[in-house]
Amino acid sequence: MSALEKSMHLGRLPSRPPLPGSGGSQSGAKMRMGPGRKRDFSPVPWSQYFESMEDVEVENETAVLMDGILYKSGSEGPVLLLLHGGGHSALSWAVFTAAIISRVQCRIVALDLRSHGETKVKNSEDLSAETMAKDVGNVVEAMYGDLPPPVMLIGHSMGGAIAVHTASANLVPSLLGLCMIDVVEGTAMDALNSMQNFLRGRPKTFKSLENAIEWSVKSGQIRNLESARVSMVGQVKQCEGITSPEGSKSIVEGIIEEEEEDEEGSESVNKRKKEDDMETKKDHPYTWRIELAKTEKYWDGWFRGLSNLFLSCPIPKLLLLAGVDRLDKDLTIGQMQGKFQMQVLPQCGHAVHEDAPDKVAEAVATFLIRHRFAEPIGGFQCVFPGC
Repeated sequence: MSALEKSMHLGRLPSRPPLPGSGGSQSGAKMRMGPGRKRDFSPVPWSQYFESMEDVEVENETAVLMDGILYKSGSEGPVLLLLHGGGHSALSWAVFTAAIISRVQCRIVALDLRSHGETKVKNSEDLSAETMAKDVGNVVEAMYGDLPPPVMLIGHSMGGAIAVHTASANLVPSLLGLCMIDVVEGTAMDALNSMQNFLRGRPKTFKSLENAIEWSVKSGQIRNLESARVSMVGQVKQCEGITSPEGSKSIVEGIIEEEEEDEEGSESVNKRKKEDDMETKKDHPYTWRIELAKTEKYWDGWFRGLSNLFLSCPIPKLLLLAGVDRLDKDLTIGQMQGKFQMQVLPQCGHAVHEDAPDKVAEAVATFLIRHRFAEPIGGFQCVFPGC
């Protein structure tokens, strides 16, 4: 299908409502602005893309183990359970959700994984692959009971690894398909050595949500401004203790009063440090929701053995990559043997589903229709990839 034919088909799809302050949809990796026109980095609410936000409790006989936050859209068709990458949140799927819902009949459930977004858990330090996979299975059971509808797991980066661990452990009995987005064992394992340097290179705080959104776009973490405006809200939070100028002042004064009881040698140093830290928080009141550097001990467990686990899952599988160079040996052989469907989406960063939500939606919709998991809507026509 030519580029012109694709654009004609897409043109028949119902358009999304325009964002505040914009002339229409902004999905796509780049936005061209007229002379003298400034880009709008203001945050956009989740409700522009999802129909509802709900919380689901996972509990045992004695306690609530997880208070999970999820975002939903759609009322018919298979459930697409979306798992975000490390440090991100369910809001990273916002623009993709609007795109896929307009193409196929499906239900979207985007989950804030443990210690991410707004989800709260009893043991927030445990981010092992086994625990996170159990969370996914528990959430499906809490939502649907013993008879869940057909579910397709779709995960990006860390979320893709957790999707594979969930499928491999058979924790979702009604699982019909699996999709990993830009996560490959070989590439991921090689990247772990430089991950701490990458995290150290990020700002620790931001002056405002707008500042965080602007950084995410200009740094290339998210190349699509539309997605960044809704996604970054789930990645950062207000620094603790910064609720009002009066509240900040009382905290500083309380710290100073405590320090006056210390020995004189350390008093002035500690006082200055506490005051400087609080001033930094007052000037930069937003910080990351999760300190990814502290999760390092779990990284190896997320990705080691991932390729063979993926290949061994006895369900239709889809792998979406930002570049073919990311394939490792096991996946290269598996792809040549036809064990999964693969599609490369060039000119994207690592956050493929945010940078090119329409292309990812088209690939997922085609996969669903090809396997007769879902029905097309809005005049959508499949575009079968060459690989």
